[in-house]
Amino acid sequence: MAEAEGSSILHTTILPAALLVVTPPITGLIWYTDTRLDGSITRLAEWIASAGIFAVLAQALGPIALGSPAAWAMIAVFAAVELLLMRVLPGPMSDGPVTPMGEIPHYKANGVAAFAVTILLFLVFSLGFGVFPATIIYDHFGELIGALNLTGIALCFGLYFKGRWAPSSADHSVSGNAIFDYYWGTELHPRIAGWDVKLFINSRFGMMGWALILLSCATKQYEKDGVLSDAMGVAIALQLLYIAKFFWWEAGYLRSLDIAHDRAGFYLCWACLAWLPSVYSGSALYLVGHPQHLGALLAALLLVVGCGAILINYFADAQRQRVRRANRNVRVWGRTPVIIEAHYETARGEIRTNLLLASGWWGLARHFHYVPEFVAALCWTLPALFDAAVPYFYVVYLAILLTHRAWRDDKRCAAKYGADWAAYCTRVPYRVIPGII
Repeated sequence: MAEAEGSSILHTTILPAALLVVTPPITGLIWYTDTRLDGSITRLAEWIASAGIFAVLAQALGPIALGSPAAWAMIAVFAAVELLLMRVLPGPMSDGPVTPMGEIPHYKANGVAAFAVTILLFLVFSLGFGVFPATIIYDHFGELIGALNLTGIALCFGLYFKGRWAPSSADHSVSGNAIFDYYWGTELHPRIAGWDVKLFINSRFGMMGWALILLSCATKQYEKDGVLSDAMGVAIALQLLYIAKFFWWEAGYLRSLDIAHDRAGFYLCWACLAWLPSVYSGSALYLVGHPQHLGALLAALLLVVGCGAILINYFADAQRQRVRRANRNVRVWGRTPVIIEAHYETARGEIRTNLLLASGWWGLARHFHYVPEFVAALCWTLPALFDAAVPYFYVVYLAILLTHRAWRDDKRCAAKYGADWAAYCTRVPYRVIPGII
């Protein structure tokens, strides 16, 4: 009993509180180390050892902690444009999965159009009309991280109180632990004035902003050196392809763990607003000031492997969605697919069924799609070569995230589907890597 209570306190209070305190400064330190300390963990550690962590944080992050007028204006304009595009661009309606309370969220699937228009607007107004320099994001990146940290923290407080007193649907609750409720969220699908909060923050702000950061970094290197290095070209190309794939598959993403099960709290919303821009774009930030030469052979190899991994990741996700849309009346890899019907009960007592695919990519491992996702990330990070460690922070973080997600999803599915999940695990025994994990 004491061990169980200790574990509960650890996961509901101690770990969330630690992450609330530690992660915001990390976003700024990644930017500072990549752009001021040559991406060197050794230099950062030596500085901390000599000056103390609080002095380092004050010197490195103090000047950008509150953002800047330019940063706040950029965030406001970008958010307004993306909200407008969500509303006005055409797109078919798409349904999310049934929620625990038996509701079905609806979305307008116009992510591809929004991605194309956003990139076009950025290029036209920066390179075409000269309204602002294309390097503007890189030039103000530290201030943007400071402002985004504050935005994310404040927004999550607003979502916490909204979920308690003005929820958008029946899928809301509180645990009574304010730290955990703020960290995890109180609402599954909050909407404000008709806009879906999670779709906007995760997809149209976080992922869309990542693409613009990459373009700004590439432009900055070209402005500085008069040429775009092959390393930057490979890193940017693979990341933009991955982001384009994301928006092409956005309707599928709306059925993923992030949207279907994770609530709108600090863990998800702050992460997409502040953690994603800093951590995901780390290799590009580093390469601006440290252009590397890969050579044709290595560049081509990374492009081919990276593109292949991104496509496999997409084909795996699309394969499962295709089988479910066709209600099993489809062939997988030229054969009739092996499918297990998994029954579950909603919080309202309704019995529903999901189809668990045990063929194709999903016959290799229960979360095989994480393998090509990791390989793709490694391919767009390797152009930084090995002079510094911080550009590889994202790869290490992603490995931990995907491993944890695989175990967490297995645990959730075991509780949801019971014996049907056990039968699926017998059919597909490996979690992530076939024959190993």
